[in-house]
Amino acid sequence: MSTKASVQGQDRPELQKAINELAGSGFLGVQLRVNDERGEWVGGAGVRELGQGVEALTNGHFRIGSSTKSFVATSVLLLVAEGRIGLDVPAADYLPEFGLDRRITVRMLLQHTSGIFNHTGELYEDGTIVRGVPWQGKEWVDNRFRTYPPEELVRLSLSKPARFAPGTGWSYANTNYVLARLVIEKVTGRPFAEELQRLVLGPLGMTGTVAPGTSPEVPEPHNHGYYRYDDAGQERTIDVTRQNPSWVGAGGDMISTTRDLHTYFSALMGGRLLPAGLLAEMRTPEATVGYGLGVFAQETPGGTVFHHNGATMGSAALMYSSPDGSRTLTAGMTWVDDADLSIAPAFQTAQQRFLDEVFCGRLGG
Repeated sequence: MSTKASVQGQDRPELQKAINELAGSGFLGVQLRVNDERGEWVGGAGVRELGQGVEALTNGHFRIGSSTKSFVATSVLLLVAEGRIGLDVPAADYLPEFGLDRRITVRMLLQHTSGIFNHTGELYEDGTIVRGVPWQGKEWVDNRFRTYPPEELVRLSLSKPARFAPGTGWSYANTNYVLARLVIEKVTGRPFAEELQRLVLGPLGMTGTVAPGTSPEVPEPHNHGYYRYDDAGQERTIDVTRQNPSWVGAGGDMISTTRDLHTYFSALMGGRLLPAGLLAEMRTPEATVGYGLGVFAQETPGGTVFHHNGATMGSAALMYSSPDGSRTLTAGMTWVDDADLSIAPAFQTAQQRFLDEVFCGRLGG
């Protein structure tokens, strides 16, 4: 398996070994960046394209999936700091057109406590699956360049029963963030991409991050992601690097690089982006799974780690930081996806392996 690494600071063979093993466990390409007291380490493993011998990039662009939610939450909180949004104001005050339950606040959208049905579908405790927009199999493949206006996603969700009364439970729903982004656009009168540039990307000098809207393009250079599906009894595999991400919308449509994710998350956790009071609110977890406002708080043997990872068709992002932003791990991974989410166990293993390596001091120091 082809590998390469660019090292600043000490050699980190344990990190290269970890990504080599990931590239051998089902991932096509892995790119990893670690910043800590030993300096910065950047490495890659695997290949750039399926069936080709070209080495995987170490700082290419990739779709970051639900890591997008952290950027949306930070943008909302920066507008709270400007006095333009109230965290505990009913979302209906900003978006009256949807007839939202007035008990649902902006804070509940960011913390997934609104109870709103997830437009990408729901799995209930009894095993019942209620479908939303297509995101599996040939149906998704056939619709992968279709544009889903955010208003359509919201209305689909609101046509389904709520999971619980607002504020009485926790349930991860992409639609919460579709609504949160609409709030941003409503109060500013500007597209989210422009506000993101003004609030986050510009001030931090981030040049590799894109909120693509309905564009199917991923900026060059990039590793490629794929999708395997059944077509009338025949298995097909196609390149899905290009796709219209509006089906997930603000729940997971952004593109970035390991360098930009490090720049962003280190600044955010290090207190260089949000006022201290709002950062504290962002990092205060609810009791169910430890979700704050757009970030997870996870207790590890090495202390608290904040993160928001993400995955979408054939591409994923990891984004971890110590509480002070001095130690970060950011990664992008590509693979051949499928309707059964076969990569999921390897993805879980990858997350734990990197946590152990970088934040828990168990392997290689």
